[in-house]
Amino acid sequence: MARAANREKSDGKGLKLEAHQVILKPMVTEKGMFQSEALNQYTFKVNPAATKIDIKNAVEKLFEVSVAKVATQTRKGKPRKYKFTYGRTKSWKKAIVKLKGDDKIDFF
Repeated sequence: MARAANREKSDGKGLKLEAHQVILKPMVTEKGMFQSEALNQYTFKVNPAATKIDIKNAVEKLFEVSVAKVATQTRKGKPRKYKFTYGRTKSWKKAIVKLKGDDKIDFF
């Protein structure tokens, strides 16, 4: 708890992201649609530098809903072969956001 309080009281150093820079895109998948209907959870691809607090504030600001919980995953890039050379896909960050009460986000 002491770390979170220190982070909020920081002197402004570090990266400050706007709401539209935190949420890169919603992930509309079959599993994501089930989660949104049954569990009131939505999945987003987010900026790798964003924290859970940044994600919560961005979702509340952009979609005008109340957020109950944020879970994040850092997805590692996979090795891929391109013709005769070997490469790697980019690593990315995924956030699963649970909304409070009867709040909903309409993507369509």
